[in-house]
Amino acid sequence: MIELAREDYYKALPLLDQVKINTMFAGVVLRQHIPGHVYVDSRENPRAFYVAHPYRMSLLFGDSGDDSFTHGLYDYITNQSAARQQMEWLQADPAGEWSRVIDSMLTSHNDSLENRGLSPEDLEMKKIQRNTRVNFSFDRDAYLNAKRDFQKHEEPVVSLTKELFFAQSGSVVPRYFWRDAEHFAEKGVGYSLLSEGEVASSSFSAFLTASQLEIGIETADTHRGKGYATSVCSALIDYCLERNLEPVWACRLENKGSYNLAQKLGFRPSVTLPYYRLPV
Repeated sequence: MIELAREDYYKALPLLDQVKINTMFAGVVLRQHIPGHVYVDSRENPRAFYVAHPYRMSLLFGDSGDDSFTHGLYDYITNQSAARQQMEWLQADPAGEWSRVIDSMLTSHNDSLENRGLSPEDLEMKKIQRNTRVNFSFDRDAYLNAKRDFQKHEEPVVSLTKELFFAQSGSVVPRYFWRDAEHFAEKGVGYSLLSEGEVASSSFSAFLTASQLEIGIETADTHRGKGYATSVCSALIDYCLERNLEPVWACRLENKGSYNLAQKLGFRPSVTLPYYRLPV
């Protein structure tokens, strides 16, 4: 695989527009809103693209016919040359052949690990794991009907300001999706619920376009199970509806908390596809 120069990222956009799954995380990289990496089969006339977002998410799309690119892809996803310093979650355009290619690579790589004498824990960590990614569609009427029964909290829900940018603890927080607090304050939006002055739960725009807003949600461990996530997500969905933005939700099927919360908020599963955990 060849790393594409930033000034040439635009070459991927026409093909990205043809991918019929949620690709907002790849779009912000290609439009250079967030720094990432883009790998291709050819600098001059690329037809295969691998877009890596800094939040350890990547998207593979385009033509699967180039052998050199495919060999480079195998090296990358199995981390043969230790090019990656962290695990990564990969999804591929379901309309193409890439999932079949990756499944074959997964089998070859995982089978090769069986003969290395690894402990069960190390073996599990070094395997490519196949999960499921779920894209949802938003049902406005279902949300508005459900909202009537949402639990009311005494704790205040406030705008997620620049001052609160770093306040939320957890793994799905604004600092992983925006360049810095100033960038978020200028372009993003979010809401936080405060419990005794502490940020207990936050919902925010992980990705935002002129017509769509993808929701990121995190609740601190000590505040889970209280319905706080519903409150902050509802505030963000209301923001979307007031501005004619489509709320967008996607998660791993195995993340039952996110999967169930989405449906409580009026989202309905619409597309499922393989979601690969790539080892370090």
